[in-house]
Amino acid sequence: MTATATAALIAGSAAYAQDVPAVETDPAVELASTEGQTAEAPADPTQEIRVTGSRIVRDGYSAPTPVSVISAEEIRSEAPANITDFVNTLPAVRGSGTAATSNGSLSNGAAGINTVNLRNLGAARTLVLFDGQRSVASATTGVVDVNTFPQALIERVEVVTGGASSAYGSDAVSGVVNFILDKNFTGFKMDYEFGITTYGDGQNHKVSATAGQSFADGRGHLLLSGEYFSQNGIQSIDRDWNDGGFFQIDNPAYNAAACSDGNSATPCVPARLIQGGIGTGQFTPGGLISTGAFRGVYFGAIDPATGRATTNQLAFGPTSGQWMVGGDYDITSQGHRSSATLLPAEKRGSLFGRLSYEFADAFKLFGQVSYSYYRGQSYYQQTPTTGVAVQVAASAANGGLINPFLPQAFVDRVSAYNLANPGARVTSVQIGTSNIGIPPQGSDNTREVYRYVVGANGDFGAVGIDWSWDAYYQRGETRTSELLTNAWNLARMAAATDAVAAPAGNVGGYAPGSIVCRINIDANAANDDRSCVPLNRIGVGGMSQEAVNYVLYNGLQPLRDQTLTQDVAAFNLSTNNLFDLWAGPVSIAVGAEWRRETVTGSVDPLFRPVVSAGVTSGTWIYGNYLPTIGAYDVKEAYLETLIPLFEGADLNGAVRVTDYSTSGTVTTWKGGVTWQVIPDIKLRGTISRDIRAPNLGELFAPGVGRTNTVNVPSGGGFRTDQFNESTVGNAALAPEVAKTYGIGVIATPSFVPGLALSVDYFDLQLDGAISSLTAQTLIDQCYIQAIADACTFVSTTGGRGVTTPGLAVTSIEIKPTNFVGIEAKGLDIEASYRRTLGPGNLTLRALASHAISLYTNNGVDVPTEGAGQNSGSLPDWTYRLSAGYDVDGFNAQLVGRGVSGGVYDNSYIVCSTDCPVSTVANRTVNRNDIAGAFYLDFNTSYEFEAGGGKFEAFLSIRNLLDTDPVLVGNGPTGNNTPAYPQTNRALYDVLGRVFRLGMRIRI
Repeated sequence: MTATATAALIAGSAAYAQDVPAVETDPAVELASTEGQTAEAPADPTQEIRVTGSRIVRDGYSAPTPVSVISAEEIRSEAPANITDFVNTLPAVRGSGTAATSNGSLSNGAAGINTVNLRNLGAARTLVLFDGQRSVASATTGVVDVNTFPQALIERVEVVTGGASSAYGSDAVSGVVNFILDKNFTGFKMDYEFGITTYGDGQNHKVSATAGQSFADGRGHLLLSGEYFSQNGIQSIDRDWNDGGFFQIDNPAYNAAACSDGNSATPCVPARLIQGGIGTGQFTPGGLISTGAFRGVYFGAIDPATGRATTNQLAFGPTSGQWMVGGDYDITSQGHRSSATLLPAEKRGSLFGRLSYEFADAFKLFGQVSYSYYRGQSYYQQTPTTGVAVQVAASAANGGLINPFLPQAFVDRVSAYNLANPGARVTSVQIGTSNIGIPPQGSDNTREVYRYVVGANGDFGAVGIDWSWDAYYQRGETRTSELLTNAWNLARMAAATDAVAAPAGNVGGYAPGSIVCRINIDANAANDDRSCVPLNRIGVGGMSQEAVNYVLYNGLQPLRDQTLTQDVAAFNLSTNNLFDLWAGPVSIAVGAEWRRETVTGSVDPLFRPVVSAGVTSGTWIYGNYLPTIGAYDVKEAYLETLIPLFEGADLNGAVRVTDYSTSGTVTTWKGGVTWQVIPDIKLRGTISRDIRAPNLGELFAPGVGRTNTVNVPSGGGFRTDQFNESTVGNAALAPEVAKTYGIGVIATPSFVPGLALSVDYFDLQLDGAISSLTAQTLIDQCYIQAIADACTFVSTTGGRGVTTPGLAVTSIEIKPTNFVGIEAKGLDIEASYRRTLGPGNLTLRALASHAISLYTNNGVDVPTEGAGQNSGSLPDWTYRLSAGYDVDGFNAQLVGRGVSGGVYDNSYIVCSTDCPVSTVANRTVNRNDIAGAFYLDFNTSYEFEAGGGKFEAFLSIRNLLDTDPVLVGNGPTGNNTPAYPQTNRALYDVLGRVFRLGMRIRI
């Protein structure tokens, strides 16, 4: 929503919060005068307003960079559980991370963080400010969790959709999101909200209280605020739309040779399939033998009569890697499909205090203290394991001891086979299991943020010039406790799995026939662990709690404690009358800033991976934490000026010089022009050079390991290898550099009073973007394209860089570099209309963003065009439409929001039986369409007075029609894919209809 379109609304909401009368103006006059930038209609028409996007503070001035504004009234009307739920509905905000979408971020500690991502260029390229100041990051990736801000005190949110590094420094590549504090609130207010889905889950409660009081004849002001929020998690995807097995896989029927042999008898089918009826072909809840003589045997529930699992024969459909089309896919998927969290369990609270005092116009002192707490629990998946070795027949290698949990019928079947095939005896099999007896793996993260600010500002005159100044020092500290849940120790899992019946006279002294861990009766005394409890992974329901406790290390779980600190000192000086030119006075703003970012941490040796000869080997299924330790300093200075060119036209220019202790000096700049062509039309244009410096994680990541899977070419097809992905930092990284061009028009036609419209075009070109090749890309380059450099990052059972066919991949190193180029182009359209209708007021708004291009080229992979790919986060069109009516304290609003339809990949070729050869650049696929979606929201409230207070009852219904998300076929890589929603959570609502209701009190 542009400031042009919302100034009237903001003025009303700000007045309501402070219990003072709003300025009564004609909406057409008010909208036209603000010209798209003024964030609040002041009680004093001559009051100067500071708006995000420029350091120049001047009455009536509008910066050339587009600024959208969200008022407190708008936020209240939708009553979001957290403010990002609202911000993320803005069309320019795409691909943001939320607590509900970050449940898979186990090893990087990012689970539970709510970020803002403009243009889908990455949250790290969007600068988030709190009241115009930086805030300490919530993770080493540099992102800020906006839930750490006191939401009850947010007066408005300003969104700059354009480069702003010359004004605010690093990270403002795609724009700035500034959460403005209501520093002058006076009185007392208290809110309570309750939320629940139409399915009766996801219940949450939020309560906040705020008090503000002036003293010393208005020279001093005290502000206090507190908030608490709790939410019951939806810890699995308990929705019918997620049961169809809708995925994207490598087609088992594809044969590249058939695509070029010219033989009609061997038709060429697409290389990828996107459809329902797909599941895994490698594991079942109780164990599946997917290869060899006993392929298809799977173990079911424990038979109470025998205490051993039942055996069954799986009906296979066509398979490729981990996937299977048709067959008993529903049996293989049980327990694993939908095992990820849909909505995390959360508790968060915050306290905020601010004290200010005006000693004189030239010196106003303030201090702020804030604290926020977050704890969130979510689950990643019911983690499957393939290749689990089970001894099924006596041999010299196993000492004649087989797994005693095997059902006797199966042991007898193996014996009969071996008698009939003495030259091909089977003594062990490998099973795949989703480990259904062990609870799902996830995280239980705690995050505390402390922020202290002391500052001063004032206005004074010197040498005939009116000056304004401000300065502040801030220290922010984030303390994270990154704790995993239900992660098993790999060594203990292997020991407990290899169970045997103790023979007579065993070295461990166990009773003959008792089931024990092999390590305690073998000849190697060094591997003994008397606490080892045998784990029955054969069948469903056979795992004892004692054995589960053992592999989960009796409650000891991977834990990393980290502390991120940010110190900032800044000084700014500005004037609006430096000297006069032919068209008016020249404005100037100068300033300097010093900043230090630091991260320290600790990890118990028990939870660390083993690093040897450049190979990182995990010791836990997830986590494998190492502490990130590092720091860098930033020194910078800027100058910005506003020069009137002629009546109605201004030139805005800025330059900033920044020096990083890690990468040296870099310069950013901006030039922009605004021109009021006629009273109804204003033009604006900008060109800027912006940067993003590498964050602490990119610079200093120590090589934390995470468990993942890749598809490795093998025998003409693919096999799925589970490996440890080790991400390391790169101290040689340089800042990313972007150049952004923007041009726009603002129309406030006098012949349609109350109407305001803006259209802006942008073209952002980013060079040297920091990124990493994915593990799958490195595998493809090494094994398919035979790129030797890629193989150096791959470790197998033969060692690092030894990629002999047949050797299992065990570890892949991921390292960021400046090697990506990105170009983003698009249109932003905003319109608003407000008029009196009958006894009340009608307000109409429309916001839309059109993604023309998001072109990415890393010089290694095939370049991609991401615009219009609904498998990602950037549809061709994203929109938000609203219509509101208010009269005599009653307010009702309808909001329509949605995205246009799109494709999976712009490079895909759709075909059926006459396909060309599928290549990495142009894969063939059976379908390449993803439908758009439209969601309708309804909000209503009623204000009334009673007992000397003002009350407001409200109801908000999100997704009023309970529209299911569009199915999106995710895959083909990742063993976690079946556990996740079969849609794109970044674009489509997954909770269904959500109710929020509550009461607000103002005194």
